[in-house]
Amino acid sequence: MRAEQSERVERDERGIAQLDRVRRVADPLVERQRVRLLAGLTLIAGIGLLLALPFALRAGAEFFLPVTAAMVIAIALVPLLEWLERRRVPSGLAAFICLLVFLSIANAALASIVVPATEWFQALPERIPQIQANLAPLIDFYSNLQRFVDDTVQMLARGPVAAAQASAVSAPSSLMDYVSSAPHAAIQLFFAILVIYFFLSGWTRLRERTITSRGSFGGALATARVIQNVVDSTSAYLGTITFINVALGLLVATALWLIGMPSPLMWGGIVALLNYVPYIGPILAAVLLALGGLMTFSDIWIALLPATILVGLHLIEANIVTPTVLGRRLTINPLLILVSLSFWGWVWGTAGALLAVPLLIIIQTVVGAAGKPDIAGFLFEEGTLVSGGADEDDAL
Repeated sequence: MRAEQSERVERDERGIAQLDRVRRVADPLVERQRVRLLAGLTLIAGIGLLLALPFALRAGAEFFLPVTAAMVIAIALVPLLEWLERRRVPSGLAAFICLLVFLSIANAALASIVVPATEWFQALPERIPQIQANLAPLIDFYSNLQRFVDDTVQMLARGPVAAAQASAVSAPSSLMDYVSSAPHAAIQLFFAILVIYFFLSGWTRLRERTITSRGSFGGALATARVIQNVVDSTSAYLGTITFINVALGLLVATALWLIGMPSPLMWGGIVALLNYVPYIGPILAAVLLALGGLMTFSDIWIALLPATILVGLHLIEANIVTPTVLGRRLTINPLLILVSLSFWGWVWGTAGALLAVPLLIIIQTVVGAAGKPDIAGFLFEEGTLVSGGADEDDAL
C-alpha cells in the first residue's frame, strides 16, 4: 500500500513539474501575443486618428490656427524669456517684454509692407496697358509660334483627328476681403496674443511641473531633454532664418533702390516674408517682382531685372549661406519639407505654409526622442511597434 501511495505521489510530482515547465514555456508566448494584440489595436487607433486629424484641423481652423501659431511663436521666444528671468525679472513682466518685442517687430514689418502694397494694387488697373506694352514682343512671339504649330498640325493631320480642346486659363484669385474679415481677424489676433502671454508667463512652472511629475529619474531626464531640444531647435531655426531673410530682404531692397524701383523697402519685406516658405515663397516673390517691374519700367529687359536680381541672390542664399549658417543639425530632408508644406498649406492655407517648417522641426524632435514607429518590423517580424529613441544629436 505504501509503495503504491509513494508511486502515486511521485507520478503526481512528475506531472506537476511537467505542467510547470509547459507553463513557463507558454507564458512568454502568451505575453508576446497579448503585447502584439495591444500594439495592433494601438496601431489601428493611431491610423484612424491620423486620418481624421487633418479634417478636424481644417474644420476647426478658427481655433487651431491661432493656437498653433501662438505656440510656435511662444516657443521661439522662450530663450529671451529665460534670459530675462535669469536676471531676476518676474515671469509676468518678462513675458510682457517678450510679447512687446515681438509685436513691435511684427507691426514695423507689416507697416512697411502693407501700406505701400495697397498703393501698388490700387495702381494695378492703371498700369495694365503698360504691362501689355512691355509684354507685346513676347505675346507676338507666342502668337506666331502658336500659329506655326497650328499650321503644322493641320498639314500633318490629314486623317481622322480628335477635336482639339481649348484650355482655359483661370485668373488668379483676389485678395482676402479685409473689410469683412477684419473683426474676425482681430478676435483671432487678440486670442493668439493672450495665448502667447500666458504660455510665456507660466512656462517655468509648467516645465518644472512636467519634469517633476515623471515617475522615475530617467523619465524626468528624458522629458527635460525633449523640452530643451524642442525649444533650442525651434528658436535656433526661426532666429537664424529670420536673420537670413532680413539680410536677403535688405540686399534686394538696396539693389532695387539702385536701379530706381519705387518702394524698395516694401519689396524687400515681401521677399523676406515669402522666403519663410521654402521653394514656393521665392518663386512667388520673383513673380511679384516681375509684375512690379513691368508696372514701373518701359523696357522689358529692365522690367525683368528686379526678378533676376532676386533669383541670383536667392541662389546664393539657398546654396551657400543657409547651409553654412544652419549647419548639419538643423538640416531637414527636402522631401519632408515638401510634404509638410503640402499638408499644412492644404489644412490652413498661407498661414499653414508659413508654419510648416517649424511644426516639422517640433514633430521631428519629439518623434526622435520618443522612438520612431517600426510598423514594417511589427507587421512582418517579431518586433515591437516602436523602436528605440534617437540620440540627442540625431533629433533632426
